[in-house]
Amino acid sequence: MDIRPASLDDAPRIAAIYNREVLESTVTFDIEPRTLAEQEAWLRDRSGVHAVLVAEVDGVVAGFASLSPYRDRAAYRTSVEDSVYLDRDYQGQGIGRVLLVELLELATRHGFHAVFAKVVGGHEASIRLHEALGFQRVGTEREVGRKFGRWLDVELLQKLL
Repeated sequence: MDIRPASLDDAPRIAAIYNREVLESTVTFDIEPRTLAEQEAWLRDRSGVHAVLVAEVDGVVAGFASLSPYRDRAAYRTSVEDSVYLDRDYQGQGIGRVLLVELLELATRHGFHAVFAKVVGGHEASIRLHEALGFQRVGTEREVGRKFGRWLDVELLQKLL
C-alpha cells in the first residue's frame, strides 16, 4: 500500500468512491453526486494545508482522507475536520487506520491543534477507528440531517494534537 498526496488525476476515482456513499449510505449528508468538475475543484481547494491523501493498493486508489477547515471564522484556523472514505472492496483491511494516522501526522506538521470528526450516528466502525487513535466523543448533534426519509444524528469527536 502506498499513501501519497492526491492529485487531480485521482479525481475520477475519488468521485466514484464518494458518490457511491452519497447514493447508497448516510456516511455523508450530500444527496447529489459530485461531478468530475466539482471533485476537481474540491481537490484544488485542499492542495495546501487542507490536504487530501490517497491510499493506493496495487495501483488502484482504495480510499482517501482529507483535512478541511472546521469553521470559516479566523479564530478556528488551527482546527480542522477529517474525512476518511474507502472503496467498499477495501474496507476492513486497516487501510482507513493507515490513512487517518498519516492524516493526523500531516495535520501536526501543518500546525493544526484540534482535529474534529463528524460521524453519522450508528457508524460504529468510524467511531471505533477514531477512538482507537485518541479521539474523544465531545457531543451529539441530534437529528441535524435528513436522508432516505430518516432523521440522522451526528457524533462529534475531537483529538488535540
